[in-house]
Amino acid sequence: MTGERNPQAEQMAAESMLRTLAAQADCIWPQEQGLLARYGLQGAVQIADIGCGSGEISSRLARLYPEARVLGVDILASSVTFAAERYSSLAPRLRFEQGDAFELALPPDGCDLVVCRHLTQAVPRPERVLGELYRICKPGGWLHVLSEDYGMLHFPFGTLDLDRLWQDGVFPYARATGTDARVGRHTWSYLKQLGLEELHVDYVVVDTLRVARDTFAQIFEAWRDGYARVLGERSKLTPSEALALFNQVIASIRDEASYAVWQVPVLSGRKPAGRGASSS
Repeated sequence: MTGERNPQAEQMAAESMLRTLAAQADCIWPQEQGLLARYGLQGAVQIADIGCGSGEISSRLARLYPEARVLGVDILASSVTFAAERYSSLAPRLRFEQGDAFELALPPDGCDLVVCRHLTQAVPRPERVLGELYRICKPGGWLHVLSEDYGMLHFPFGTLDLDRLWQDGVFPYARATGTDARVGRHTWSYLKQLGLEELHVDYVVVDTLRVARDTFAQIFEAWRDGYARVLGERSKLTPSEALALFNQVIASIRDEASYAVWQVPVLSGRKPAGRGASSS
């Protein structure tokens, strides 16, 4: 993947991203895994996790489906090395390889389930990535896409208007990097255009009632450490404003008298049976 395809490569390779993915998995997976039952997967199925990062979810998929063969693919060699070492006990049933989500080195029509999480908001032209997910999915198989939308984060006002973090920070930064910070609301249309059937949109609700406040706050601590500086350089916020906004978000999550919520879109659909990649 070229720099144009991975404009957040520096942030994705940072230590803070490992913390981000771990905290996100702890917050999201307990609700998300229940959605997977819809796909009816059994036995020695083939699963691909595209944009797997540190392997947090690849490993959970391998444990959830004990007969499956799971492949995690990520553009960053450092992530692939980290994941392979951390989850070596699950090899060879779980393996990792470096690859470009825009041009996957995988055969068409090969996977019973193709998973892609926390990727679509970080790349330009996410519909092209979704097209690759479709290509490698078996006819009758499922796509499962967690597609973030930064218009779906809600925090109480304090001394600062926390909506500025998204309106003046994240959205201008996304435009500057050619990405879509609201892609979660557009992903259903992309999947519809691919011809998927049985399309679903579900929401994982990460809030101060359903998840531990400390774990929820850890997501934003890691985002702060990875993104406050660059938001201060490539958005309407100054570095000090970005840092202050992140810190107030974190404080609001930890405040037992406050309520905060992140709604996370999870979209899924089935590739029509009898419709292989060559006929799409």
